Amino acid sequence: MTKPSSIRRGSFGRGLAVSLAGIRAGTAFALGSAVRRLRGDDSGNSDLMRREARRFTAELGRLKGTYVKIGQMMALLGEHFLPEPLTDALHDLDSQTHPLPWGELEPAVRDSLGSRYSKLQIDTQSLAAASLAQVHRATRRSDGYELVLKIQYPGLAAVIDEDFDAVVRMLLLTRWIKAGREIDAWFEDMREQLHYEIDYQRELNMTREARGHFASDDRYHVPEVIESFSSDSILALEYVHGHRVTQPEVAALSQGRRDALGQAMLELFFIELYEWGVLQTDPNFGNYLIHSEGKTDRLILLDFGSTLACDDDFRRYFGDAIAAGQTGDRQLLAESLIGLGCLKADATVFARESFCEFCEMLLEPLANPENLPPEYLNAKGQYCWGRSRLMQRVGKHAANSAATRHFATPSRDFALIVRKLTGVFTFITVLNAEFNGHEIAHRYIDGWIGGGSEQ
Repeated sequence: MTKPSSIRRGSFGRGLAVSLAGIRAGTAFALGSAVRRLRGDDSGNSDLMRREARRFTAELGRLKGTYVKIGQMMALLGEHFLPEPLTDALHDLDSQTHPLPWGELEPAVRDSLGSRYSKLQIDTQSLAAASLAQVHRATRRSDGYELVLKIQYPGLAAVIDEDFDAVVRMLLLTRWIKAGREIDAWFEDMREQLHYEIDYQRELNMTREARGHFASDDRYHVPEVIESFSSDSILALEYVHGHRVTQPEVAALSQGRRDALGQAMLELFFIELYEWGVLQTDPNFGNYLIHSEGKTDRLILLDFGSTLACDDDFRRYFGDAIAAGQTGDRQLLAESLIGLGCLKADATVFARESFCEFCEMLLEPLANPENLPPEYLNAKGQYCWGRSRLMQRVGKHAANSAATRHFATPSRDFALIVRKLTGVFTFITVLNAEFNGHEIAHRYIDGWIGGGSEQ
């Protein structure tokens, strides 16, 4: 096993390292593009480009911390404007988040907790690690109460803007992207998102609010916030045992129980959007656990660091988009996408049609059962999420659209909605659930479509 490495510190050294790696990869990108133009080949990307993109990604992984998080964000949200070899390579960062040794974290934890540190017995082996923090189990010495500590890596807040600026400068310098208002807006949104993710007081408040909202629904559980052991760099939560959706214990559940979990996951999306009015926008599998007790299963909702507030207009336009996608009303669908900020009012006919086709395909599981593709239904007429291969089909369609010169960079909100829905749908697919989503969707959107937001 590779020994966990430290986060490389020193803004000059970090910025220089990423710039040098970026210049190499950018040169390969320019060279590969020139060679393809000479050959008249627009079909793919050179091995040189892919190799150097991987080298660049490896450098981000080596520098750790915010660079890994920035790379992960660009892998998810940058597919609309970054070269394919780079986004492909950046996806590798998802597997490069290794925990720091406890010896490197302990001084910062002691300093953050002060006298409270002695009141806890902290397990030095991490439960999980991410790009900006890692999680440790702990026990309150006074009564044996179990909790978890989400510990932010030391020093990240001081370098987050410098690191982000270094990556953006590299992308512009190497001409992987072209400067413009749309790209600038994307990057500022990403920067804002990064600051949200290290603002533990904001996450504490959002978690507490979510716990209150979901307290009356037995299908969900939000861990209690333990404010007495929280700080600006530590978020303390109730420890809840559970399994990730990818674990064999979940796969071993009966079809009916997996169907119920899938329905709960889909309904969670609509509850967040239409009842709570706040959409948790990071559907990473690590942000959910499944707790089973007897024959009862609950979704444990773990992370509220990445959220999007949704106003009434947003919800109405989204409901219209779902309804229009089901009826094939392209005009209403396009108007709804414009209202959501997902499509420009002066977009080309091709762009409109392409976005509408993409949305209709993405929303397939929510269609009226009579209109569902029969090849993806079981004997009871229920949609088989695993068999549908929906995400592969949607991804292929999006890639083909993005490859054309008519493609326009979508808004951040569009990307976040797509990210959330694809995450929810992928979660349900991993469960291999079988059910129709039409009734669940319309339970929430019917009061909002066609201007019904006055409720």
